[in-house]
Amino acid sequence: MSIIQSAIGSVGVFCGSSNAAPRAWLDAAAALGRILAREKVRLVYGGGGVGLMGACARAAFESGGSVLGVIPDFLTGRENPVAGIETEVVATMHARKQRMFEESDGFAVLPGAIGTLEEAIEILSWRRLGLHAKPIVFLSPDGFWAPLFDQFERFIAHSLSPTELRACVAQVDRPEDILPALRAARVDIAVDLHMAART
Repeated sequence: MSIIQSAIGSVGVFCGSSNAAPRAWLDAAAALGRILAREKVRLVYGGGGVGLMGACARAAFESGGSVLGVIPDFLTGRENPVAGIETEVVATMHARKQRMFEESDGFAVLPGAIGTLEEAIEILSWRRLGLHAKPIVFLSPDGFWAPLFDQFERFIAHSLSPTELRACVAQVDRPEDILPALRAARVDIAVDLHMAART
């Protein structure tokens, strides 16, 4: 695999759907949306117009970016898809994750709760099982995801997970650091796969 093939053309974003989230985090989500639009990277997200999810999608869309929402039918009345944004309506939560996975070259995980955590962990689990090699970066304002990364270290310390887990994920503090981290990880993966193919 070449470095050119490793480019990030689309980013799947998992994040919270609460409008009561801290203002700074909603602003960070919107900043990411604007960055993706500016860099001509498509945003793939959960299809709702609420919380960090809506802030990111509206900012990307209003900045002229390419945006794809994927939402289960039963959530359309609760999460209020944004008018004008291309949105696929699917049958189940699993179908949502599968479509987001298929349409994304890498993943950004912003602050969220149980749903965000479940989405991120499943994508990470698929990575650990060798089902994909897409990079995963957590945006961790105020150390939000630090306890999760501490838990990853406990897995390693107790020999429940290999040290390679560390290479599967990264965390950054600012939205402007997400794309560089995804691109750097993607290049590393491409180089590793290229070297493996030669051995």
